[in-house]
Amino acid sequence: MAKQKYPKDFLDLVKSITNKRAKIVLDHILKHGYISTEEIEKKYGYNHPPRAARDVREAGIPLETFKMKSKKGKSIAAYRFGDLSKIRRDRYKGRLVFPKTFKQDLYDVNHGKCYICNGEFEIRYLQIDHRVPYEISGDAVNFQWNIADYMLLCASCNRAKSWSCENCENWTFAKDIDACLKCYWGMPENYEHIALQKMRRLELVWQGAEVNFFEVLKTEAESGKIDLMEYVKSLLEINLGKKNCKKYIIWFGQILIVMKQKRDRYEMHKYWGKKPSNDLKSLIEKYSEEGDTVLDPFSGYGDKR
Repeated sequence: MAKQKYPKDFLDLVKSITNKRAKIVLDHILKHGYISTEEIEKKYGYNHPPRAARDVREAGIPLETFKMKSKKGKSIAAYRFGDLSKIRRDRYKGRLVFPKTFKQDLYDVNHGKCYICNGEFEIRYLQIDHRVPYEISGDAVNFQWNIADYMLLCASCNRAKSWSCENCENWTFAKDIDACLKCYWGMPENYEHIALQKMRRLELVWQGAEVNFFEVLKTEAESGKIDLMEYVKSLLEINLGKKNCKKYIIWFGQILIVMKQKRDRYEMHKYWGKKPSNDLKSLIEKYSEEGDTVLDPFSGYGDKR
């Protein structure tokens, strides 16, 4: 491929960019005309090639994505310079550098949790991200130092958001800020769509002691040859299917029992561990013989008498 000549002001702009990932992509394209995701990952050691390309775009330099074959014949993505007349020189320095106090404020607002999956993380494992992608909003005046315009995301959710946003038509064409503010990835607490698709999403994370319950769910789904996600959905539907009654899901061995709450002395006072006494009676009758001794070392307020 013949080496293309570029205007001096463009080369000066490229030289002024200091972001390491963006610099690698830019220098490689200048030398070879394009760079593939395989080269970004294998040659330069970046496990998320779209993030490296995004760094270039966030510096205001347009890139085109096209398909090519890898060394093994697999279809992969590659990048080359786009229309240089569309360079956004207001972005050549890339994103704002956020002070530690700003990140701490975001961390405190959501109680140390990722804004998407609600998993709890140390602050060092969470990354500041614009609710509206930088590619669309930049650091416009109305998006500077307003804590409501940013989120802290774990690495997994940040990658998922990047992929979804970069494959959204709004990213490619309209670049409508309002559309982003109605999207799950921008406003997970109150949204109308996911990447312009009519969808709803619920992130569930089990941590610490909750993992044991997750393993039970997984075992039950596998024994019934049901997809785990569909199984959890079915439990929610069962639990919410009837109105005017509360329901409890209790695991007893490998048996799932959905029980209706008895409404006598059950509500005399609040306690998180109370069980419906009528259903505990049925469990004892089912799994013991008359005359057997049943040990209950946690008698509580008498609901199991």
